[in-house]
Amino acid sequence: MTVDLEVDVETGLAYGPSGKLLDVYRPASAAVPPPAVLLWHGIGPDERDVLAPLARAAAALGAVVFVPDWRPDAEDRGRTHLLESLAYVRERAALHGADPERTVLAGWSTGATSAVGAALDPDAVGGRRPTAVVGIAGRFDIPDRFGGAAALEQLAAGAAPAVPVHLVHGSTDPVVPAQHSRDLAAAARERELPVTLAESPADHAGVIMTAFDPAVNRCVATSDEAVVGAGRRTAEILVRAAG
Repeated sequence: MTVDLEVDVETGLAYGPSGKLLDVYRPASAAVPPPAVLLWHGIGPDERDVLAPLARAAAALGAVVFVPDWRPDAEDRGRTHLLESLAYVRERAALHGADPERTVLAGWSTGATSAVGAALDPDAVGGRRPTAVVGIAGRFDIPDRFGGAAALEQLAAGAAPAVPVHLVHGSTDPVVPAQHSRDLAAAARERELPVTLAESPADHAGVIMTAFDPAVNRCVATSDEAVVGAGRRTAEILVRAAG
């Protein structure tokens, strides 16, 4: 994928009754409505800014990307925020210029755990299925934020993803080792389920086109060429997942 487009960004849009905010990244011009990508951040509360580099890269390749804040430390572990962001994209994707019939649900780290959980149990998220799910640097041996069992447990019990699942992981990730995605991919392939796994030479932050800055205790944008390359590969998978 080599097409790069100018990107428009809308920031700080309220997306549900909880009053949480999201940002929307979209191509400045497109011949046909682009796919929509809903992208959930990780364990840090209200860290939508962390995903800005990846969201911008995916928009430059031809997707409308929605990045919401949510709080994993909320009383319900963030379930309400995630469901409200899903509802927003389902109801308003077209208003932002996206094709609502081509919607990718994606997440990074803790967000990936719940994105894959939604693929395994669509009833937990209202029953409406996205076109595909992308799990970036996730763990799948722990429960998701919707109350479901760990993805590996669900697969072992006979569950099957309702849509194709694409896994992305940094091969040098010390926070969530790539073996977590390898194990899920192997379990799915054993049952001939629709799953792909792409590994990049990156760590937990690099796979989303960022670097961890201990001074601010968060992932930030970087110009490191290797990191930018790894993040771009992730962006390409997000866009291609919509078909």
